[in-house]
Amino acid sequence: MKVILDRFEGNSAIVEIPGQKMVAAPAVLFEGAKEGDVVSILPDPAETQARKAQIEKMMKGVMVDQ
Repeated sequence: MKVILDRFEGNSAIVEIPGQKMVAAPAVLFEGAKEGDVVSILPDPAETQARKAQIEKMMKGVMVDQ
């Protein structure tokens, strides 16, 4: 998904999403971007899989078979 960074308001970034709807998002997600920039928001399958594996490993240490 691509969004257009409209402006910053405090800790929020106001972005235009497809369909010309304006929404607020945490400004930290747009670090380094400036007003008017088009920003791509893309899934990261490799990072998602790594996090899932890490959580599964943590859960095995917590769960005890009964």
